[in-house]
Amino acid sequence: MLAKSSTELVRQQNSALVLSALRRHGRLAHTEIADATRLASATVSAITAELERARIIEKIEQQSAGGRGRPRVLFSQRRDCGYLVTVIISSDSIQYSLVDYAGTLLDRFTEPRGEGGTEAFIASISAALERAVERSRIDRRSVLIVSISSKGLPHPSEPVLVWSPVFGSQAVDFSRALGPGWNAKVILNNETLLVAGALLEREARREAGASTLAALSLGHSIGLGIARTTASGVNEISAPNFGHMLHVPNGALCRCGARGCIEAYAGFYAVLRTAFEVPLDTIPAKFVPLGEIDKIAARARQGGRMAQLAFRQAGIALGNGISRLLSLHGHMPVFITGPGTRHQDLLEAGIEEGLSQTQVVRLGGMPGLTVVPDEASLVFEGHLNLAFSIADQDIIAAKPHMQAAGE
Repeated sequence: MLAKSSTELVRQQNSALVLSALRRHGRLAHTEIADATRLASATVSAITAELERARIIEKIEQQSAGGRGRPRVLFSQRRDCGYLVTVIISSDSIQYSLVDYAGTLLDRFTEPRGEGGTEAFIASISAALERAVERSRIDRRSVLIVSISSKGLPHPSEPVLVWSPVFGSQAVDFSRALGPGWNAKVILNNETLLVAGALLEREARREAGASTLAALSLGHSIGLGIARTTASGVNEISAPNFGHMLHVPNGALCRCGARGCIEAYAGFYAVLRTAFEVPLDTIPAKFVPLGEIDKIAARARQGGRMAQLAFRQAGIALGNGISRLLSLHGHMPVFITGPGTRHQDLLEAGIEEGLSQTQVVRLGGMPGLTVVPDEASLVFEGHLNLAFSIADQDIIAAKPHMQAAGE
């Protein structure tokens, strides 16, 4: 029994490797799959045959250039094997995307976040999920995963948002968004965790790309994701509660209710508060339009003293926070994302000042800081990478008739 279980586990792991290679590289021939997975040719043959019989992948023949010789056989995921719905929750809107199993975007729409409490919020998401499948005439039972992302603090194992900037400590249980007839698994992740995962995947496609990195998201909230590839090739991603780490004891009031958090000095509402010399104990605004921060940035670039101070203080808070990250996890490149990147020229000096005050930087030097402004694309890529890795594992495990490679 143990041997059979071990064989089954190896089969599932190898099948997941094949699906992961197809997802990362697109259509591949038999030899290309073997090269990408480092599996034996016979093992690849057995796995692709089983996956094809289970209607998880399909093969197509590609005629060689000039039309001579035998056609090249390529494998890819079956588009109708299942579907994914991503739900990206922002401060003022929610974006819904429907994607087939091959990663093709079928439909996308955005709705305003709306007003009301958690019940109204869940009801609006439930209605939008119904619209997402109805618009494309997809059977809701064929949706494998509903992948949700938000700023805030998710539960470690349940699709429950424990704390968020809008609802505070009122928990939001997203599993309640699925009505009758849905078989999908609901997953919830911090938005910046997905960004870090997407960046790591991008780095993996680069020669000499980073195997450990951090993603720092700047905006209404301040988020951090850490991603690394282990020696065994497994990606590990986490999102520590960076924005609510202590920066100044008994300092400015944060949206979380504590005082002195990094976000209370570096979030958009913090920049607004400092620029207009608002008392530090003023209750922060839940949402500050980006246009208002752009106006403060314009004044700073024109020499406005308080506007410049607002961005300098934000930069110092971020630099101090990054230095703690390096002290705990070692030197790594930091990729800066989010709407706040448009003000990087005003933040940069403060970030370097905050970093230079610490021993870890004095000894090891400044970390690499790279601005990646298109955070929306990274969030979506992160959804696909993580959700499909889970879907692949679930599909493989649910096919008991698939025999282990080599049996």
